[in-house]
Amino acid sequence: MDSALTLIGLPIALGIIMLGLGLGLTIADFRRVAQHPRAAVIALVCQVLVLPALCLCLVLAFDLAPELAVGMMLLAASPGGTTANLYSHLFGGHVALNITLTAINSVLAVVTLPILVNLSAAYFLPDGRSIGLQFDKVVQVFAIVLVPVAFGMLIRARLPHVAERLNRPVRILSVVVLVAVIAGAVLGERENIADYFVSVGLAVLAFNLLSLAIGYGVPRLAGVERSAATAAGFEIGIHNSTLAITIALSPALLNSTQMAIPGAVYGIVMFFTAAAFGYLVTRVGTRSTATLTP
Repeated sequence: MDSALTLIGLPIALGIIMLGLGLGLTIADFRRVAQHPRAAVIALVCQVLVLPALCLCLVLAFDLAPELAVGMMLLAASPGGTTANLYSHLFGGHVALNITLTAINSVLAVVTLPILVNLSAAYFLPDGRSIGLQFDKVVQVFAIVLVPVAFGMLIRARLPHVAERLNRPVRILSVVVLVAVIAGAVLGERENIADYFVSVGLAVLAFNLLSLAIGYGVPRLAGVERSAATAAGFEIGIHNSTLAITIALSPALLNSTQMAIPGAVYGIVMFFTAAAFGYLVTRVGTRSTATLTP
C-alpha cells in the first residue's frame, strides 16, 4: 500500500485526469454553484458532521481493533478525493460543484482531520497517539486538484477550439488511466488483499455504500437537482484514501501500517462501488427523462 503507485503514481495520474476536467469547465460553471448554494451546504454538513458520526457507529458495531478503528475515523475525516471529480465527470455530475467541495473540504480538513483523529486516538488507543495540523497535505490536495484544472480552463478560455478537440481524447484517456490505476493497485496488493478484507472489509464496504447513499439521497430529499446530487454523492462517497494512507504510514505522523489498512481497502473498493453507483444514477436519470418525455 506504500508503493510508488499509491503514494506517487496515483496523485500524478489523477492530476493528469484533472487537466481533462478543466478543459470542459468555465468560470460560469462556478458562478452557478454560488447561485445555488443549497447543494454545497448540504454536502459539507454531511461530509463534516454526518459521516464521522456514521463511521463511529460502524466502528463500534463491527467491534474493530483499536488501530483499525482509528484508521476508519481517519478515512472518514479525509476530504473528498480527486477521483470523485472524475466519476462525476463520467456520469453527468456537476463537476464544478465537485471541485468547489473538494477545495472547501481540503481547507476544513486542516482543522477537522487532526481534531477527529486525535479524539479517536485518545478514545481507542491506550497511548493516545496524535497528529498535528498538516498544512502540507492540504497543499498537496490543492495542487493535484486546482493547478491542472486551472490550466485546462485557461486553454478553454484562450484556445476554445483546441480545448474542444482535446476534450474527447482526454476523456477517453482518463478512463484508460483510471483502469490502469485500479489494475495496478489490485496487482500490487494481491498478496495482502485477502487479509485486509478479512480484518476490515465489511466495515469499509458498509461505510462506502452508506456514504454514497447519503451523499446522493439527502440532497435529493432536500430538492437539489440530479446533477448536483450526483456530484455530492461522489464527493461524499469517495474519500481521499491516498491522503489517509499517507498520514497513517508517515513516520512523522501516525507511523502505523494497521491504521493504513482501512484506507488501502477503501481505495480498492471505492472504484467499483462508485462505478456501480454512477451506473444506477444514470439509469434512474434516463428513466425519469423517458417518463417525462411525451
